[in-house]
Amino acid sequence: MLKLNNIEVVYNRMILALKGVTLEVEEGKIVALLGRNGAGKSTTLKTISGILHSEGGDIIDGTIEFLGEDISKMSPDRLVRKGIFHCMEGRRIFPHLTVEENLLAGAYTRKDRKNIKRDFEEIYTYFPKLKQLADRHAGYLSGGEQQMLAIGRGLMAKPKLLLLDEPSLGIAPLLVEEIFENIKKINEETGMTILVVEQNANVALGIADYGYIMEDGRVVLEGDVQSLLNNESVREHYLGVGKEQVTNYREVKMYRRRKRVVW
Repeated sequence: MLKLNNIEVVYNRMILALKGVTLEVEEGKIVALLGRNGAGKSTTLKTISGILHSEGGDIIDGTIEFLGEDISKMSPDRLVRKGIFHCMEGRRIFPHLTVEENLLAGAYTRKDRKNIKRDFEEIYTYFPKLKQLADRHAGYLSGGEQQMLAIGRGLMAKPKLLLLDEPSLGIAPLLVEEIFENIKKINEETGMTILVVEQNANVALGIADYGYIMEDGRVVLEGDVQSLLNNESVREHYLGVGKEQVTNYREVKMYRRRKRVVW
């Protein structure tokens, strides 16, 4: 469904943020993009959803294909209509609108207006708490409730590809578990393709089919979930299992490096 081919991104014409990123997302699958702060994960999602330019970023090399079409230069609104919805880090809900109004905003680009009421009920089956809070202003919700709302708003757009940026950020552990269980349920019941960015590798790999690990703007390791879970370096650096003395990932020779970029 989605292919990034050797993507390079620069901010403000001087900071190289992505250095030859290549990855694929298969239709109907959940793919996890893992890495520490500053690895380039969020920039990758912004590049896919088209909002990169509004933050001073530019693609200087490579292509992005969605369902076989080059979308590298498409505007964010066109990409939403193509079927890509980006739930950004920090939730970015509309705090002065009610829960129901936020959900309705997610359906803004849809033409099948008669189905929207039915889809409200579908969202409420995944996140029952939102139905109880339907008339409350979103700014008064807890962090976990706001994250549910952000995902629900994304689902209202009926996307083919849902991009989730750090859905566990700032949320209580019990709610994180509930949210990720629902992400998995949405994928299984609707067949929606999901690309999720996470620092919490344990929860992300718990629902994903395939994973990529980024460091310093590059993909340094990829594989199906089981192979990543069995990889000693992944267990040591990202899952908190293994040696007490943790070395830098750059010292590990087990992964295949991508093209080296000199800037």
